[in-house]
Amino acid sequence: MFGSSTGGANAYAKVGIETGVAAASPHKLIVMLFEGAMVAVASGIQHMQSGDIAKKGEAISKAISIIDNGLRASLDKKVGGEIALNLDALYEYMSNRLLIANVKNQRAVLDEVYQLLKGLKDAWESIAPKADNPAQPQQPQAAPPMPKTQAYDAIAPQTSRLVKA
Repeated sequence: MFGSSTGGANAYAKVGIETGVAAASPHKLIVMLFEGAMVAVASGIQHMQSGDIAKKGEAISKAISIIDNGLRASLDKKVGGEIALNLDALYEYMSNRLLIANVKNQRAVLDEVYQLLKGLKDAWESIAPKADNPAQPQQPQAAPPMPKTQAYDAIAPQTSRLVKA
């Protein structure tokens, strides 16, 4: 009659993610791609351990897609120069390693890629603009003073707002 609570939770989470993406700076979007790839790799590890081959494959495929269609596609090799070229090669290496891990069921390879992603994410976060960097908290802005208002007293006599004709 009402559908599953899991479906509602998933829909709510999807809206939250979409809202986060819409509000994120370009720098934060890259961090979100790293996080998504790391979650997919960790999910692949979990499914590998539980023996769920289909879900392992889906999770690893998702990680490859995030790396290739998100991280790798966002590189500007003309502007980024040697750094962008090196990152492109590293992303290609990680995608190939994930493919090998999936085919050969190698947990150590998944761990390797996870650590590479984590290192890159940490490095990317360390160069974040101040507004994006949680390691450098912003100074709180003082709230403007509230206008002084008189508290409402329900039993106090009130002046009439009626106009005499």
